[in-house]
Amino acid sequence: MAQENIVQKKSFEFAVKAVKLAYAVQKEKKEYDLTRQIIRSATSIGANLEESMGGQSDKDFLHKVSISYKEARETEYWLRLMLEVELISKG
Repeated sequence: MAQENIVQKKSFEFAVKAVKLAYAVQKEKKEYDLTRQIIRSATSIGANLEESMGGQSDKDFLHKVSISYKEARETEYWLRLMLEVELISKG
């Protein structure tokens, strides 16, 4: 039996929550530009981690993981912006 990868699991769970948040904001506030950015960057975190598992080399693996890190930072930026403009609230 394959061992569970907690990072992959958490990144997937985060992507699901981000997509649900974005859809809720789209429905309630009719805002689409920032929510599309959240969906793109939040789902890219896990997608790049998945790709890294099939990396052709250690360098390829590290490259994909570093992209995931950059996407996580970008997602944090969009979330902070959405908080600041009051599209979402801390909860």
